[in-house]
Amino acid sequence: MERRTILKAAGASAAVLGLGATTGCGGGSGAGDGTVTIRYSWWGAEERAKRINRTITLFEKKYPKIKVKTDFQTYQSFWEKFQTQASGGNPPDVFQNAVTFLRKYDKRGILLDLRPQVDAGHLNLDDFRAGVTEVGEVDGKQLGVPVGSNTMALVIDKKLWRKAGVEPHAGWTWDDFFKALKTIRDRTGVPGDTGYFGIMYLYDLYLRQNGKAFFTEDGLGFDRADLTEWWQDGYNRVRAGIVTDPKVVAQDLPKSSLSAGHGASEFTWDNFTVRYHSEGDSTYGLAPIPTTDGRHTGQYLASLMLSASARTAHPEEVARFIDFMVHDPEVGRIMGYDRGILAGTEQYDAFKPADEINKEIARYEADTAEAGVLGTITPHPSGADTVEAAFLRIGGDLGLGKVKVSDAVKQFFDESQAAFQA
Repeated sequence: MERRTILKAAGASAAVLGLGATTGCGGGSGAGDGTVTIRYSWWGAEERAKRINRTITLFEKKYPKIKVKTDFQTYQSFWEKFQTQASGGNPPDVFQNAVTFLRKYDKRGILLDLRPQVDAGHLNLDDFRAGVTEVGEVDGKQLGVPVGSNTMALVIDKKLWRKAGVEPHAGWTWDDFFKALKTIRDRTGVPGDTGYFGIMYLYDLYLRQNGKAFFTEDGLGFDRADLTEWWQDGYNRVRAGIVTDPKVVAQDLPKSSLSAGHGASEFTWDNFTVRYHSEGDSTYGLAPIPTTDGRHTGQYLASLMLSASARTAHPEEVARFIDFMVHDPEVGRIMGYDRGILAGTEQYDAFKPADEINKEIARYEADTAEAGVLGTITPHPSGADTVEAAFLRIGGDLGLGKVKVSDAVKQFFDESQAAFQA
């Protein structure tokens, strides 16, 4: 449930900052003096908007003939608006993107292949941390360039775990994890986890640990028996009281039940750790992902990225904008880890976190990489965004007791099949 929760908490309207929504037809516009205007859209919170607008000021100073019009939304509102713009042939020239959407919009001819701009020298794909640029590749095309990377982690309430006398450790198994949750509940009265079974990306890691994956290039990489086992197990743990009651989770929104004190741990992306420190009054930290075999976590680096519209009238200017945003050291210092650990090596080296929260995030990702457990991200087929939303919604209904496990599994597979065929 973390994506909906985080973004609902982080979202803000453009009006808060006085940022007007962009208008216009087709790609960017041009002026008689050679000045062109490109449109840039993203999702996120007020703080992200403030940081991005500072970086745009730097870009326009370096490239005075390129002006940038901005627009930002909450996550859900962003994609609703983008879908309307794309259907009308008027998507923004450059926009924030994620792997879930690459094949969907590539299939519809929306995304610009940036490879020709790389070959022309307008965009540099060197000087990135190992493996991150591959996230934006689809069938030999470079459809996105990463601005930051992250990986799934377990965030824990350190005070509750210490009070219960349990400690997470690298290589621990799912059995170890579930025993810890029960011990926490028994000794503190607080459920050990806020709802692991409803998180699609965590289930993907579990599947990868067992030789499967959530997605293949054209569909699902698991069967109904696999999902039945996962959801039944999760539902049983809710009923046993070691996982937070989903009704409580819903009541805690927009706060997380972890920061509200109604759960002792929560799986989420490592760079989201900042939210718990701002919401809660305990001490929070990052812990390793439980494993099946005592070693392989199934983890990979995911990435927020910048993509461009295939309809842009200014592909060179868009490429130069992306290049600046992913390589300029001052941009890295301004953005910090707002969108994940900085992907470009120049920006990564330029930003030195001063606070303990971001230092811990950096250490966690570095330690995970050094452990040699990171793999390649699972491909996301067209329709993956709809499937992810279905997993979240149906898993939530299951936890609330609105639907039986067997019916939930059937509903999920039916909706997934329809999404892939759309």
